[in-house]
Amino acid sequence: MTTPAGNDSLATHRFGVQLGGVTVESVQEISGLVVDQSAVDVPGVTETGQPFIKKQPGGFKGGEVTITRGFDKSPDLSNWINQTLNQGAVDAARQHITINFMDTQGNTVRTVNLMNAWASKWEGPSLKAGDTGAATERVTITFEEIQVS
Repeated sequence: MTTPAGNDSLATHRFGVQLGGVTVESVQEISGLVVDQSAVDVPGVTETGQPFIKKQPGGFKGGEVTITRGFDKSPDLSNWINQTLNQGAVDAARQHITINFMDTQGNTVRTVNLMNAWASKWEGPSLKAGDTGAATERVTITFEEIQVS
């Protein structure tokens, strides 16, 4: 049996990230892309008086993703992080983040949008004398809504 042409899974190493239209550079990893919706219990009684509970979809829950990137000179992400973590300006800092999944030619074929996102945690690089690894930073981003297309 052969697989249908053109239905290969996308590679996880071909992606791009934009913060409010600005490309975020040196991104190495994105983790925690989860959509969660609560379930609501709705009790009722049948015509014969038997109790039952019906499950219905409730509200969507916001979420968090973690972006790991090279600790570089690019100021865009750092300035955005500072708005919330140092200045407490969450309303001003709320941005839409777009994650583009790309095919082998670099064309965007799927998109995840994180709506009304803001930085809720920052982790700086681990420093160790004699270590030759690249410095990275990790940013936890809280968002209110996720759109997958």
